[in-house]
Amino acid sequence: MRRPSRLPLIVALAAVSVAVAPASAQEPVTLRVMSFNIWGGGANAGKPIDETVAAITAAGADIIGIQETRLESDPCTADVCPAAGPSVAQALADALGFEVYEQTATNDALWANAILSRYPIGAATPNDLGVAIDVDGRTVYAYNIHLDDSPYQPYQLLGIEYGVAPFVDSETAAIEFARATRGPALDLLRADVALSAGADAAFVFGDFNEPSHLDWTPATVAAGQQPIAVAWPSSIGVEAMGFVDAYRAVHPDPVADPAFTWTPTTEVTDPADHHDRIDFVFARGETLTVTDAAIVGESADVAGVVVTPWPSDHRAVVAEVTIGG
Repeated sequence: MRRPSRLPLIVALAAVSVAVAPASAQEPVTLRVMSFNIWGGGANAGKPIDETVAAITAAGADIIGIQETRLESDPCTADVCPAAGPSVAQALADALGFEVYEQTATNDALWANAILSRYPIGAATPNDLGVAIDVDGRTVYAYNIHLDDSPYQPYQLLGIEYGVAPFVDSETAAIEFARATRGPALDLLRADVALSAGADAAFVFGDFNEPSHLDWTPATVAAGQQPIAVAWPSSIGVEAMGFVDAYRAVHPDPVADPAFTWTPTTEVTDPADHHDRIDFVFARGETLTVTDAAIVGESADVAGVVVTPWPSDHRAVVAEVTIGG
C-alpha cells in the first residue's frame, strides 16, 4: 500500500536395483515462507537494500513473495504513483544466494512483484501470478499478488481522506467497493491457482490492501480495534480456494494478536490513519501443517521477529509449515 512428480527413479547397476521413494513417501520437509512489501524497492526514504536482505535473513525464509520491487515516484499519491527505476529483485536474490522470478506482467505497472526461492523455480502460471518450485522433489506453487489500494475501504469507513473515493457507513457498501476494487485480480488468481490442484503445497503471498474477515469481527469491534464487523471478500475468496490464513491458524484470537502489518510509519492512535493486518501468507496442501507464524517488524511489542532498523512501511509475515509425514 502507498501512503501509501518427481517419478520414482530406478537405478540398475550390476543386476542390483535401488528404488528412490516417490515424494509422498519422503521424509517431511519444513519450509519458512514469507510475504514482504519492501516499500518502493526497499529504497524509499533512502534505505539501502541490505536492510531488506537483513529482514529476510532474520525471518529465515526459504520462499518469499516480494511486493514493490521498484522505487516509487515522487510525488506518489493514492491515484498517481508510477514506479521509477529498475527492480531490485535480482539484487536481493544475489545477496541471499536465491533464485528469482520477476513477475513481468507487473514490471511495467505500479511497483512490480517478484518471487524469491532457495529452491529451483520452474514455469510461471498463465497470468504470471505464480510459479512452480521444486522442493526436494515435491511440487510447490507460490503465488504473489499486490492488490489495488485505492479506494481503501477502512479509510472510507473511518472518514480518512485517501484518493478520490466517497466515504461509506455500512458493511454492505464496504464490501461492494472491495469487490469492485480487487475482484478482477482475484479472478485471475483463481484461474492460476486451479493449476496447482494436486501439488504437494501451494502458497498465496500478498499485500492485499484489504483487511481479513477474521479480524473485523464483533469481538474486535468490542475491543475498539475496528469500527464495524465486515466480511471482507478477498480473504474469504482465497479461503474458498482451499487456503488457510497461516497467521490466524497459529494465532486465532485477533483481539489478543491483532498483528497489524499496516503501518510502522504512524502511531496506532493517529486519527489520520488506521492500523490493520493487510499482508498475508495463505497455505494449502493435503499433507501441509502450519506449525508457526510471526509478524516481522521493528519492535517486540508488534512483532515476533524483530529487525532494526526496519526498512519498510509494512511489516512482513512469515510462516513455518511442514509438508508430508
